[in-house]
Amino acid sequence: MQKPITQIVIVGGGTAGWITAGLLAAEHNVDRGVLAHSPKLNITLIESPDVATIGVGEGTWPSMRSTLSKIGIDENNFIRRCDASFKQGSRFINWRTDAVDKSNSYLHPFSLPHGHQELDLCPFWLPHSEQVSFAQAVSSQEVLSQLGLAPKNISSAQYHFQNNYGYHLNAGKFSQLLLEHCTQKLGVTHVSDHVEHIVNNEQGDIEKLITQQHGEISGQLFIDCTGVKSLLLGKHFQVPFLCQKSVLFNDSALAMQVPYEDPATAIASCTHSTAQPNGWIWDIGLPTRKGVGYVYSSSHSNDSQAEQVLRDYVIANGTSNELASQLEPRKLNINPGYHAKCWQNNCIAIGMAAGFIEPLEASALALIEWTASTLAQKLPPNRQVMDTIADRVNLRYQQHWQQIIDFLKLHYVISQRETDAYWRDHRDSNSIPERLQAQLELWRYQAPSQHDISYKEALFPAASFQYVLYGMGFQTQLPSHVKPSQLQLAQRLFNDNQQRTQALSKSLPTNRALLAKVAQYGFPKL
Repeated sequence: MQKPITQIVIVGGGTAGWITAGLLAAEHNVDRGVLAHSPKLNITLIESPDVATIGVGEGTWPSMRSTLSKIGIDENNFIRRCDASFKQGSRFINWRTDAVDKSNSYLHPFSLPHGHQELDLCPFWLPHSEQVSFAQAVSSQEVLSQLGLAPKNISSAQYHFQNNYGYHLNAGKFSQLLLEHCTQKLGVTHVSDHVEHIVNNEQGDIEKLITQQHGEISGQLFIDCTGVKSLLLGKHFQVPFLCQKSVLFNDSALAMQVPYEDPATAIASCTHSTAQPNGWIWDIGLPTRKGVGYVYSSSHSNDSQAEQVLRDYVIANGTSNELASQLEPRKLNINPGYHAKCWQNNCIAIGMAAGFIEPLEASALALIEWTASTLAQKLPPNRQVMDTIADRVNLRYQQHWQQIIDFLKLHYVISQRETDAYWRDHRDSNSIPERLQAQLELWRYQAPSQHDISYKEALFPAASFQYVLYGMGFQTQLPSHVKPSQLQLAQRLFNDNQQRTQALSKSLPTNRALLAKVAQYGFPKL
């Protein structure tokens, strides 16, 4: 029980497995950028050769920059190898009402409101909500994303920025880059094999795995990154799965990779999420193609109807009928929900092995980063204290899932779309968590604030709720009183943001122009 934990076995590769391996190795085995001569951890990743990465194109949060930097991956190499582009947030199109027009859209930007550390600007914006959108009043990314501009200049150092950003990337290529980096630079052992049996010890912990070609592989801590199979946490330990389909209905997706017919096509610097009759379509711009997919509810639409909606969207957004007819969508089944805990005995699940709801707001990769980073930082020194650490991680994991569910549901609940049953059903009170119902009632009288979030280091800050609420036209009662000194500060911050937006709109390149410079020159290193 007191023996130091040195043998870690990760089952499953993909983004979840390799990010976890990289963060563990970087935290414990790397000293000042050089692999230690006597690594503290022996990390083995077992990956089935027959399981392909979903690879439909993914969006990350800005947290991915610090993850890549921590692992030791060069940003220029990452962008070039993974067909990556810059993402400054998510634009929601036609979510507010059934109307199809330019005014029916808003941005959830990655940048927090300007001056947020000095003052919460939301109450001071409310009286002017008819004149300017909240995102435009407090962030430059609303305007800059409309112009298709990048978040930085080529002179900016790697991972630095003028505006906060994440990435759009090719998931398959990303996994391959992580594999190479972890095995070649971080000393992770890669085993390509099938796990056939899981063997417990007398205490009920996993003692070893029996593989098809490599025989027994023993460990002290096992990490389940087997995706929806949840081979260790779900199937072996039988940790209950909490289905959320009664709250968030989407259980199907059709994904396409859409090449650009014109190689000079502009690359959007945000994810486009466009509401449809029975779901929504993601549109992610990469340098050579777009990743486009329709997420929908099988209770409200069948696959053939969904495919027609997806093809119509692709054609309406610039793809010729001839090319569109050649594109074959890939069907993805979603079981929306999560396991009651992510850590059981000496096994922790990361990624889809722990749970998945839907790709709205790209929270899946962020949760992978949080779990892997938390494990790396709080790795139990021995088995004796593992359960105590596991209990704390499980509590935060449950809090994260509750917030994710409330935040995603919020997008649907405050929509005013009326034509289709899918949207009306989302507003049925029986499908809305009581936590969210109580918050919505409160927000009719006061704007969301950090006081509404009951735990530290939440995935979504209060500003995210503000961006979505007021982007969707939610009405909050005007504040009855504001201090004159705060009003002056608010006016200064609004003016500062406007001036900053004007300056950046003149100095920043387009997304495609910056990516071309990265390909040719690269960002300077620190």
